[in-house]
Amino acid sequence: MKKILLPLLFAFTLTACIDYSDVTQEVTAKVKLQMPADFTEGTDFAGHNVVLKLGDKTLTATTDENGIATFKGVVPDVYSISTSWDISNELFAALTGKSGLSMRGAVVSGALNDQVIAENSTNEPILLPTNVAVKGDIIISKIASAGSKDINNRTYLAGKYLELYNQADESVDISGLYIGLLESSSPQAFTLEQLQSSFGGDKVICKQIFQIPTDKTYEVAPGASVLLTNSAIDHRGWDERAGKFIRPNETILTDADFEAKDAMGTLINNPNTPELLTAATSSGNTATMNLVQGGPCGIIIFRTDENIDDWERTYAYGKTTGAKYVTVPKQLILDGVDYIKNKATGVDVTTKRLFADIDASYINITSINGWSLEVVYRRTASVTPDGRIILKDTNNSLNDFKVSTTIKPREYDTTVE
Repeated sequence: MKKILLPLLFAFTLTACIDYSDVTQEVTAKVKLQMPADFTEGTDFAGHNVVLKLGDKTLTATTDENGIATFKGVVPDVYSISTSWDISNELFAALTGKSGLSMRGAVVSGALNDQVIAENSTNEPILLPTNVAVKGDIIISKIASAGSKDINNRTYLAGKYLELYNQADESVDISGLYIGLLESSSPQAFTLEQLQSSFGGDKVICKQIFQIPTDKTYEVAPGASVLLTNSAIDHRGWDERAGKFIRPNETILTDADFEAKDAMGTLINNPNTPELLTAATSSGNTATMNLVQGGPCGIIIFRTDENIDDWERTYAYGKTTGAKYVTVPKQLILDGVDYIKNKATGVDVTTKRLFADIDASYINITSINGWSLEVVYRRTASVTPDGRIILKDTNNSLNDFKVSTTIKPREYDTTVE
């Protein structure tokens, strides 16, 4: 979705040393919405759901006319807090003084991760900042980067792919669209605080950028997907001698729309699949998408008429050598998904690469190292009378995405959530 507002730093609370396992006293917690900075002409406080989440447990409360949601009977612990709601073009124009930005309206969203609710908390509401973003037509709908293991327990990485989806009611030409892979260094090249101090929070850091060719129009029908991969083949691996597939659960990608061709010859390419162009890379001449098995594997999509070769390149924060990353102006981003690595100690939300106005939270797979064939994919928000799926797009990946080991390319769960 297109981002249209000033940067807000993602809110974090460090809670690793807190143990609430023996707490029994329930408390009342209040959360107050802070309206987006772009709402210069009015507010929209009442009637919005705010969600507290702890593991599989979810509590929901509705805001009053002051934007306060009250939760009673909350067991003190460390929660994630989120909210999101859609607004029409008319209401967007009334609240912001801007109009004509999207036929699909906009979404207001906000999230706090690792928020402590304690017995001795004051009665002051927890402030939940929100952002507003115009809904995009083409969105990131799947990230399949986990890799897999064959029947002999050998690792396999060639079957990774990305998928984009057209949410609009009409066909969209994606020629020239850029796909950026966020930097995935460990430690990360820039924290959000360092991005703020170095670039005023106006840039995103990518290790690779690819582009849909511009040699002709590439129309994507309403409800259709765009499948991008490094190797557009059947990855199940038929073993003639054994008479069976050695990777029976791997992915068939022979109908991929675009393929990042491997000039080094380490992957098998399909001569019938159009080339996904390499627009920029942080190191070497690698032409394939570096989709990290267990993450981080964040993705952005954007459009620009500028020559990205002229954009600033940067070393990691405080460094003068090593990989030189591409700085992407944040205002150009149409959609972004912050895919964070899982660890034995859990997900570290301080490793987010995207500000909250691009992705209010994050998503991760359950595996720590990958090789699990897990696919991150969008939930279904609704189904039109003619059977077209509308995917969930609230600018909050924890709400919008699920993880599956069985879902296939161009396939989505038809269960409305």
